[in-house]
Amino acid sequence: MQHLREELDALNSRLLEMSGLVEESIARSVHAVVHRDEEAAMDVFRHENRINKLEIEIDNIAIRLLALQQPVAVDLRFVTMSIKINNNLERMGDIAVNIAECAISLLRMPALKPRIDIPYMAKLAQDMIRNSIDAFVRKDPELARVVLKSDDAVDRLRDEMYAKIVSFMEEDPHRVHPGIDHLFVARGLERLADHATNIAEDVLFFVQGVDVRHHAELQSQISQI
Repeated sequence: MQHLREELDALNSRLLEMSGLVEESIARSVHAVVHRDEEAAMDVFRHENRINKLEIEIDNIAIRLLALQQPVAVDLRFVTMSIKINNNLERMGDIAVNIAECAISLLRMPALKPRIDIPYMAKLAQDMIRNSIDAFVRKDPELARVVLKSDDAVDRLRDEMYAKIVSFMEEDPHRVHPGIDHLFVARGLERLADHATNIAEDVLFFVQGVDVRHHAELQSQISQI
C-alpha cells in the first residue's frame, strides 16, 4: 500500500511539472506573436523536448501502476484520468510550438496584423487551462464546471476573429500571408481551450464519477424523466 501511494504521488508530481511547463510555453508563444519576440519563440522550442520526455515518464508510471499495483476505485480513476490529462497536456505543448512557428513566420514580414485581440483570447484559454489543472489538484468539480462554461465564449471569440482576419486579407493581397498565420494562431488558441475542457471533463469523472462528454450527463438526466 505504501508503494502504491508513493507511485501515485510521483504521478501527480510529474503531471504538475508538465502542466507548469506547458503553461509557460503557451505564454511565451503568445508573447512571441504579439511582441514579435524571436527569443520567446525559441524558448518554446527548447521546452518541447522536456515536455515530450515528461509525457513518456508519466505514461510509464501509469502503466506500471496498472500492471503491478492494480489500483481500484478512486485510485484507478486517478490513474486513467492522468493518462488522458497527460495526452491533452502534450498536445497543448505541440500547439504552443505551432503558435511559436507562426511568430517566427510573422517576423519575416512587415508588421501588419488584423485588428484582433490575441492577448484577450489567449488569456481566456490560459485561464481555462489553469482552472482545469487547479480543479484537478483541488478535486474541485465546481471549478471544472466553470471551465466547461468558458468554452462557448472562446468559440464565439474565435468566430469573430476569423471574420476580422478574412476581411483583413480581402482588403489587400499582401495581407494574405500574415492573415493566414493569424488564423492559425486563433485556431491554436481555440484548440487549447478545447483541451482544457477535456481535462475539466476528466476531473468531473474523477471526483464525481459523472461523464459529461458530448452532454452525456444531460442526456442521462433526460432519459430519467
